Amino acid sequence: MQPVLRLRGIAKSFPGVKALSGVELDLYPGQVTALIGENGAGKSTIVKVLTGIYQPDEGTIELNGAAVRFPSADAAAKAGVTAIHQETVLFDDLTVAENIWLGHAPRTAWGLIDRKATRDGAARLLDSIGAKIDPLARLGDLGIASRHMVAIARALSIEAQVVVLDEPTAALSHKEIHELYELVEKLRAQGKAILFISHKFDEVFRIADRYTVFRDGQFVGAGLMAEATEGQLVQMMVGRSVDQIFPARTHQPGDPVLTVAGYSHPTEFADIGFTLRRGEILGFYGLVGAGRSEVMQALFGITKPSKGAVKIENQVRVIRSTAEAVEAGIVYVPEDRGRQGAVKGLPIFQNVTLPSLGAVSKAGFLKLAEEFALARSYTQRLDLRAAALDQDVGLLSGGNQQKVVIAKWLATKPRVIILDEPTKGIDIGSKAAVHAFMAELAAQGLAVIMVSSEIPEVLGMSDRVIVMREGRIVDEVAGDRMTPENLVRAAAGLAVAA
Repeated sequence: MQPVLRLRGIAKSFPGVKALSGVELDLYPGQVTALIGENGAGKSTIVKVLTGIYQPDEGTIELNGAAVRFPSADAAAKAGVTAIHQETVLFDDLTVAENIWLGHAPRTAWGLIDRKATRDGAARLLDSIGAKIDPLARLGDLGIASRHMVAIARALSIEAQVVVLDEPTAALSHKEIHELYELVEKLRAQGKAILFISHKFDEVFRIADRYTVFRDGQFVGAGLMAEATEGQLVQMMVGRSVDQIFPARTHQPGDPVLTVAGYSHPTEFADIGFTLRRGEILGFYGLVGAGRSEVMQALFGITKPSKGAVKIENQVRVIRSTAEAVEAGIVYVPEDRGRQGAVKGLPIFQNVTLPSLGAVSKAGFLKLAEEFALARSYTQRLDLRAAALDQDVGLLSGGNQQKVVIAKWLATKPRVIILDEPTKGIDIGSKAAVHAFMAELAAQGLAVIMVSSEIPEVLGMSDRVIVMREGRIVDEVAGDRMTPENLVRAAAGLAVAA
C-alpha cells in the first residue's frame, strides 16, 4: 500500500531553536497513524508544516506520489489536508452551517451564497458522521464535543484526504471520547488518512494502526501498533526507560495548613469542607462538571463563595481576590495554562518573576540579573526545555508552558499550591519530571492540592483523595480504600466498598 502523504527530510528552524531535523512521516489511506513524542519533540511543528502554516527549510512533501508545496493554510486545505485542533478554530457567532462552509460556500447563479444549499449540505455532512446537530444552531451554544463534530464536518466539506486530529480528547468527557472513537472509525471507513496526536497511551493503542515517534525534533522510528508495546514506545520517546513514573514518598504529613469549612457557591458547589496538612498531597477527583476547579478558583479568589470559612494555619482569612490569596500563601496553577497561566508575548524569565517583582527590584527598579537568577533556579528544577530564558513563552510546547506557570507561582514561596490538571497535555517524560518535583515540594513541607482526572496519577501521587460529584464531596479515600474502582464508583454516584 502506498501512502497518501509522504514527508522526507523535513527540517525547520527558528531563532535559537531547531524544531525539526530530517524528520519523516507516512500517512496511509483508511488507517490511523499515531504521532508520539514528548512535549518539544516537534509534533506541533510538523502539523503546521502539513497544514501550510510553516514552510519547511528542507525536505520534500509528496501527496499521492506527486511532489507538492503548501505555501498557505488555504493551499493545504484545497489539496485536501486539514487539521482539527484541541481548541477548534471556529466562530461562535456564526451558525453551524456557516462555519462548515466558510470560505467555500455554494453559490447561486447570481454569485450569492446559496443559503438552502449550505444548510442542506451541512445537514448531509453532519449526518454522514452521525452528528445530531442543527445546521442553523449558533456555534457558541454548542459543547466542546459538538464543536469537534462541526470541525470534522468542515474538513469533509473540502473533501479532505488527510485529517489531523491534534489532542482531540483533551477536554472531552468519557461519553464524548467514545463518540469520537466512533467518528474516527467512520473516517477510516471512508478511506481518510488520519494522523492522531495524543499523550494518552490507552487511546493510541485503542485507535491507531501505525505509530511514528519523534524525539527532540528528530524521527526515531515507525511501525505497526500491533507489534509495539507501551514500554518500547516510552523508551523511544524519551531515550531512556521510565519504569517508575510515580516517585516513592515516605514522609508523614505534618500540622494542618489549610482548613475549609462549609464552603458554598450559589451555582457551582455546596458545603465543601476538608483539611490540608503540611507536606501532604491531597488529590481531588471527579467526573467532568463535578465542581473541582470551581472550588479551587474560589479558594484563589477568582470567584466569590456565598458562605464558608477558610483558615490558614488556624488564622481565619477572607479571600476576595487573587492578590489576597497570594498574600495568604495560596497559589493556583490553572488547567487552561494558555489563557489563564502564561502571558504569551513575554519572555520566560518575566513570566516567572511576574508575581515576585518586589523580590527582584530595588527602589522601584527591576534588577535584571536577579530576575534571571530567580527564573533560572525554578525552571532548572522543573527541567524546562527552552533555548534561553529570554525566549517568548508562547513559542514553548504546552508541557514547557505548564512548567513556566508552576515555576512562576513557586517563586512566591507559598504555603499551599493548587495544581489543576498539572500534567494535562504533557508527555510521559515531562509528567515524570513534574511528579518528582511535586514529591520534592511536599517533602520540603509545602501543602499541595492536585486536581486530576487521571486515576493512575491521583492514586500514585496522593496521600488522600477527595471525590466530588455534582458540586459536593461524596467520599474521601485513603490507605487500602484508594482503588480505581472506589474512585469511579463514588464519582458516578454508586455505592463504594467499606
